[in-house]
Amino acid sequence: MSSCSPQADTQNAGPQSTPTPDATTSSTVVNIETIADNLRAPWRVTVLPDNGYLVTERDGYLQHIGNDGARTEITGLPDDIYVEGQAGLFDIILSPDFTESQTVYLSYAQGTSDANGTAVLRARLVGTELVDGKIIFRATPSKDTNAHFGARMVFLPDGTLVMSLGEGFAYREAAQDKASHLGKIVRINADGSIPADNPFVGVDGVRPEIYSLGHRNPQGLHFDSVSGTLWAHEHGPKGGDELNIISGGKNYGWPIATTGIDYNGAMITPFKSYAGMENFVKDWVPSIAPSGLTIYRGTLFLGWDGDALVGGLKSRDLRRVDLEDGKFVREYILLEGLSARIRDVRTAPDGSILVLTDDATNGKLLRITPK
Repeated sequence: MSSCSPQADTQNAGPQSTPTPDATTSSTVVNIETIADNLRAPWRVTVLPDNGYLVTERDGYLQHIGNDGARTEITGLPDDIYVEGQAGLFDIILSPDFTESQTVYLSYAQGTSDANGTAVLRARLVGTELVDGKIIFRATPSKDTNAHFGARMVFLPDGTLVMSLGEGFAYREAAQDKASHLGKIVRINADGSIPADNPFVGVDGVRPEIYSLGHRNPQGLHFDSVSGTLWAHEHGPKGGDELNIISGGKNYGWPIATTGIDYNGAMITPFKSYAGMENFVKDWVPSIAPSGLTIYRGTLFLGWDGDALVGGLKSRDLRRVDLEDGKFVREYILLEGLSARIRDVRTAPDGSILVLTDDATNGKLLRITPK
């Protein structure tokens, strides 16, 4: 992602951009503990009930990492993971009844360079092996690009699964096409069936899994159980990354409204906001390339309750976005001294912060605590 700011006309702008140079370097002093290193392009960390970790590696591997850093490779992954460019193995989440069922859900790029899409695999984790694997969702139509998969997943309190889907980079108009899953957030039941109360169920020509539309490449998704809010962030083009509150049936604008411009400097659209489309809570101009998202509800970091923590791939830091009643207040920059691409960020049960750094051969799982 470029760090150049957009040159689009700001007249008649709706929401105002919040440029990243105005962000404050945080005075918070932290301890950084390396739990594991030498990870291959790690993408997602999930905490197990025994406080061990599952970590996906984009090249198609799944690791169990113990509290002592010892790792074991999990077998039984699907044999049709497409690995190229941004494609590969992505997210992993636990079923709400994981303690009883041992069920996990993985998202990955399925297919080939000519025809691929984001898929969801449901399986049981028995020891160090995935068994009884079944594909319960596959994005339609297939695409022939190796970028913009989205692929973040989260369960809602009603037991439905929500997943973000990118628009494939070369198919930006598909984000507004309700006959396509591309550029959408979808909602399905735990078995892959369609919830009867999805916003577009029964509408002719519309994919019934669609929950919201108008997204570019959402790589952050989190449900905050305290406020009952579903949050997402997404990559803009050259500028225009966004943090949004997601509501069923709503349109989030891409590519009709954005504060970013094209990579070649051309204007994508004259509109920063558009009637009938949702405004962002916060945007980033220049881009930080956000990845990974948690709303902090721990007790270790005082004064952070309800704030968003966002990893930055391009900015190579961690952003703390101060939120009050769902509105942006200010932003703080943390971990800039790492100079590492941050792929994922999670709140651990003890209130510490888990961070994955993105590197092809030496990605790290870090634990962050106050000093």
